[in-house]
Amino acid sequence: MTRYHPLLVALHWIMAVMVVVSLFFGKVLLSTMSNADPQKLQGLAGHMTVGLALGALLLLRLAVRFASANPPHAETGSPLLDKVGIATHWIMYLLIALMVLSGLGTALVGGLFPIVFGGNDEQLPANLSTLAPRLAHGLISNLLILFVLLHTCAALYHQFYLRDGLFRRMWFGSRGS
Repeated sequence: MTRYHPLLVALHWIMAVMVVVSLFFGKVLLSTMSNADPQKLQGLAGHMTVGLALGALLLLRLAVRFASANPPHAETGSPLLDKVGIATHWIMYLLIALMVLSGLGTALVGGLFPIVFGGNDEQLPANLSTLAPRLAHGLISNLLILFVLLHTCAALYHQFYLRDGLFRRMWFGSRGS
């Protein structure tokens, strides 16, 4: 077996798009909007919905990963890089979980659920950006961006420098091929 379970492949790519979209929304769009801007509520509704969905998909992904047979870990020819690759995957899972939890913490501490989804005329709290879970959310997002870039560079290194066909493992196709 040289490929991951088809559900893991689908979850990988769905979650990859969701993570990039969420990071873009949070870092580029939402962070530049005033808390008094009504458009920010709509953006937060989407950001929070995607974040909660990512949490659910992460749980599903981990369950499938532990329940299914997986190909052996990738080899680069360097034992150190091989260990870094394994650690990077688990750190990314951890960072996504921490993003979801810190986002949920921000929503709970800031009272965001009734404001964003309740349809009332309340404004976002003025101190939203200084809440401890929100500060953690921002710091973790920076780490997640770093690890997404590291993961992407490693995949490109395997594909175009090592030419070891690693990309096929996380793409659609027969598991035996």
